[in-house]
Amino acid sequence: MPFKSLSQFISILESNGELDRIREFVSPHLEITEIADRMVKNGGKALLFENTGTEFPLLINSFASDRRICLALGVNNLQDFENDLVKLMKEFLGPKARFIDKLKMLPALKEVASWMPKSLNRRGICQEVVMKNPDLTKLPVLTCWPADGGPFITLPGVHTKDAVTGIRNLGMYRMQVFSPDMTGMHWHLHKGSASHYHKYQSIGKQMPVTVTLGGDPVYTYAATAPLPENLDEYLLAGFLRKKRVEMVKCLTNELEVPADVDFVIEGYVDPAEELILEGPFGDHTGFYSLADYFPRFHVTCITHQKNAIYPATIVGIPPQEDKWIGKATERIFLMPIRMTVAPEIIDMHMPVEGVFHNITLVSIKKEYPGQAIKIMNSLWGAGQMMFNKIMAVTDPGVKLTDYRALVRYISENVDPVTDIHFLRGPVDILDHASSRYAYGSKMGIDATTKLPQELPTNAPPSPAGAGAGGGVSTIRNLFPEIKDIRTDLLMQDISLVIIAVKKSKKQHIRQIASDLVTKELFVNVKFILFVDDNCDLASLSRIVWISANNLDPVRDCFYIENAPGVKHPALFMDATSKKPDFDDFHRDWPNVIVMDDETIDSIDEKWPRLGLGPLVLSPSIGYKSLNTNTGAISK
Repeated sequence: MPFKSLSQFISILESNGELDRIREFVSPHLEITEIADRMVKNGGKALLFENTGTEFPLLINSFASDRRICLALGVNNLQDFENDLVKLMKEFLGPKARFIDKLKMLPALKEVASWMPKSLNRRGICQEVVMKNPDLTKLPVLTCWPADGGPFITLPGVHTKDAVTGIRNLGMYRMQVFSPDMTGMHWHLHKGSASHYHKYQSIGKQMPVTVTLGGDPVYTYAATAPLPENLDEYLLAGFLRKKRVEMVKCLTNELEVPADVDFVIEGYVDPAEELILEGPFGDHTGFYSLADYFPRFHVTCITHQKNAIYPATIVGIPPQEDKWIGKATERIFLMPIRMTVAPEIIDMHMPVEGVFHNITLVSIKKEYPGQAIKIMNSLWGAGQMMFNKIMAVTDPGVKLTDYRALVRYISENVDPVTDIHFLRGPVDILDHASSRYAYGSKMGIDATTKLPQELPTNAPPSPAGAGAGGGVSTIRNLFPEIKDIRTDLLMQDISLVIIAVKKSKKQHIRQIASDLVTKELFVNVKFILFVDDNCDLASLSRIVWISANNLDPVRDCFYIENAPGVKHPALFMDATSKKPDFDDFHRDWPNVIVMDDETIDSIDEKWPRLGLGPLVLSPSIGYKSLNTNTGAISK
């Protein structure tokens, strides 16, 4: 159902037992983040902070559960969207040989037309109050993490328009507040607004930009959606809410925004102006994205509803609120991918540990040799899937969300020498592991059942059980730099060993790998993963999250040769942090995001007055060992 306002959505959350109101003063500087992080990682409710030190309440974690994301998008189950899309796409993509069949499309066409955004010739409730002097400091903008460059607007709907075609783009890009009337505009290299920026730059004109906050939560979701270029995000919003979005013209530029958002921040970006150093920022990867230069956004006007509510989110070590936004995207866009890019896809899943772009799991109906590789290349060439780093393709019988069964299946079905495929290409600009900015590599794992044409000729017989040939204690005695080893997965038919190492010299990991092979210390083990010595090997979820972030597959995955041209049948993966001295890595390596002790102690002291039940300990405590210092750059 469409929401008339963010306030109405809050009422629905509250009536469904999905909201906690906090009347105690909590500072937007770190404290709200700390409380939100504790609640989201422990299944807590949405939080409405009513005393922020400003005149505006703040809503956070409003999407952060299966129930809340469904309430936000007006469905009982995310599967409902897939069913609607199947019906709609069959209407338009099916054969229409007869005139009567074409006539039958008219109701569907009428329905689609009813979702198109509509311009109103009047002001909207978003313009009830016009700030006399636009001042962003009057909003409860969050400073999220200790090493952040400053306060950031974290749920903005950023509106721009193509200078040539006039086509609108709605995106979501963090905005660091530098002064009452200026922010940074962190639009990524590959995104629509960045393309618009370069067009305005080429013609030497200022670029109008307007930012909205709040309103129907569908608007927020639509700003994050990976839509094809030139497809209006407000058409998607109309489809999701089954009602068109009514748009009004801004007061100081020609852009249009939804009439019922809570805040409208109007302004411009001057492409001729010097860029500003923006960041660092505790990002959705769980690491800081480091400071870099981005355009300046100048505010010319701020309007808002009379009883406006400021929406915010935080990102950081998963899970965070974006887990559920990503889950919605996974379900909403599976069917279009299946029907237009790869019809053989059965299911697709992006685990939260992969922070969505790092790991993608796909099951397919396989009919010919090489089909899994075809799927990898098809998806890597499809829009924002180009950012994916690790893709595993399986047969249909595997449940992609049953990770232990999935990994066992991969272990059984994958030859690490012949079934792993590597490719160079674009990566997310937040990928800190790539040696070059926005350019790195990908790894595809073909875990499908192999057809005769795909089997290597003269393949050796499948090895017997795997194990540690010399025993864990022997290995640790031989290699004092190895701080811990996890071999218990071998007993579960998962051919993976995890080793925590303290590196101290160049090529250290490769030398250890070579020695392990030469001394035959692991028998028939297919995959050996190296992580830093400060990584807790007890948590597989944490290991996956760190490894997916830290790997550049072409650089960090390697084989040891038993003889010239003969690879030892194991894939070694170096997921340690990279340093200039040991790894010839010359980009700054970011720190893991954790909250500072002072803020943790402050919230511990406030907790009894927050009305949130028994004390929930800070998640940051469990990650302190991964954080090397108090700054954004790891030392």
